[in-house]
Amino acid sequence: MRRLIYRYLLPALAALIALPLMVSGASVATAERKHWSNARWDSIGLAPDPVATQDAVIQVYAARVWGWRGALAVHSWIVVKPAGAPGYTRYEVVGWGGSPVRVSQRVPDGYWAGNAPELLLDMRGPDAAAAIPLVIAAAERYPGRDAYVMWPGPNSNSFVAWIAREVPELGLHLPPTAIGKDWIGHDRLFARAPSGTGFQFSLFGLAGVTAAATEGLEFNLLGLTIGLDFLRPALKLPGIGRLGMPAVEPVRVPDAPAPAVTTEASQAKS
Repeated sequence: MRRLIYRYLLPALAALIALPLMVSGASVATAERKHWSNARWDSIGLAPDPVATQDAVIQVYAARVWGWRGALAVHSWIVVKPAGAPGYTRYEVVGWGGSPVRVSQRVPDGYWAGNAPELLLDMRGPDAAAAIPLVIAAAERYPGRDAYVMWPGPNSNSFVAWIAREVPELGLHLPPTAIGKDWIGHDRLFARAPSGTGFQFSLFGLAGVTAAATEGLEFNLLGLTIGLDFLRPALKLPGIGRLGMPAVEPVRVPDAPAPAVTTEASQAKS
């Protein structure tokens, strides 16, 4: 049995980690990149016009981070718009310039340093209206609000995962590339899965396992996720993300001329 583990299982596990990371790393290395300060931060066109849409809206986005880290991870954030509100409020965690938790009126569906965001959740109407106060309250009591640790957390993905656990009505399914989502705090080892459909064990975000109807079965090793989604069949791999059915139905980005580039510097002034 020991020989079987050393001869087959461990090399297979190493391959499942190393090969996807090599593919993802090669993709990032060969892509054309601008410095983050000159990259796109403008809207991709996925968030409904708040003036035309009177219903309450909650959306969650994730986009690859800038630079070499984009081969491994995404940055995620959540936006809310109460019924009749003229604009969105954006909640996220960043690792620079003051308090990590940021509450702003920034572009709800903006590119992240030139990387297009993916829509992870789109909740509207009465369900969103009922959940918005819960989301705001969860953000205010986030236990990692005074610290930012890029790896293994608490970071932006830890923040969104915390809100998802506190508000299971969202049913949020974070991607395997959301490194930090398995950080559940320094004082506990067990928690509800972010989707609210199961549970997870996590050793400070460094190692653990999640078993849930929505997430399927996930293993976390040094913040990297390997797993299987049984509900929407897919293999979850580090760096690459999902191979198989998407976690949510893809949303078509409206065809439109590229708007004037919005830089991070101009965002900071707004």
